[in-house]
Amino acid sequence: MIIEETLRQRLSRIVIADISTACTGNNEAKTTLFSMINHNDDRVAYNALWAFTHLRAADLKWLAPRRDILIDSLLATQHMGKQRLLLTLLENIPDTADVTRTDYLDFCLSNINSTAPYAIRALCLKQSFAVCRHFPELLSELQHEMDMMQYGELS
Repeated sequence: MIIEETLRQRLSRIVIADISTACTGNNEAKTTLFSMINHNDDRVAYNALWAFTHLRAADLKWLAPRRDILIDSLLATQHMGKQRLLLTLLENIPDTADVTRTDYLDFCLSNINSTAPYAIRALCLKQSFAVCRHFPELLSELQHEMDMMQYGELS
C-alpha cells in the first residue's frame, strides 16, 4: 500500500518499482496515490507525480477521466518540477477536439518562449500542437509562437 511517509522520502528505483507494482490493476492504490498529487508538502506531491510517470501505459489510462484535475493542478502550481511531471502525464493522455481547455492552451503557448526550463518549454510546445492541430485557426497562433523562438535563447 502506498503511504504518505514513503512519499516524504527520496524515492529509489526499488521503491518506485514497488509503487508501480502496487498500482498495477489496483484502482484503489492509484486513487490513494492520486489523492497526494496536490499535497501541502511539495515533496509528497512531487513524488506522487513521479511515481505516476513510472506506471505502465495500461494503468495510465486510468488518468484520462482525471485530465481536468491534472490541468487544474498544473495551472495552480509554481513548482517547476511538478509542472514538468504534470505536463509529462498530460502528454500521455490523448487530447480530442471536443475537450479543449483554452486556459491550458494559453498556459502552453505562453511557456513556449518563456524563461522556464527547456523541458517545460518543449512539453508545452508538444502540448500546444496536440491542441492546435484540431483547429486550423489556432495553428497560425502556434506558428507565430514558433517563429518567435528564433529571437529567444535556446540551448
